Amino acid sequence: MQEITCEDLLQYLSDYIDNDLDQELTEVAKHHLASCQNCRVLLDSTQQTIFLFREQGKRTIPAKPRQRLFDQLQAAFLAREEEV
Repeated sequence: MQEITCEDLLQYLSDYIDNDLDQELTEVAKHHLASCQNCRVLLDSTQQTIFLFREQGKRTIPAKPRQRLFDQLQAAFLAREEEV
């Protein structure tokens, strides 16, 4: 079985998480992950980040605070344009 380095795994990590690697490369990645604690931590952290991002996207800001936020952002953007 071919082996990959941590750098190689990092390059393929997104495709590995999305199950977009071919079968052979998936097996090679699994073999590497089984023997590399650092890459397992990286994989777990990345998957947790994706999960938290997706969960955060399900939340909405109520209308009044959202409008206040947009107004503040627009004011800051316009103020910055005046500085430039």
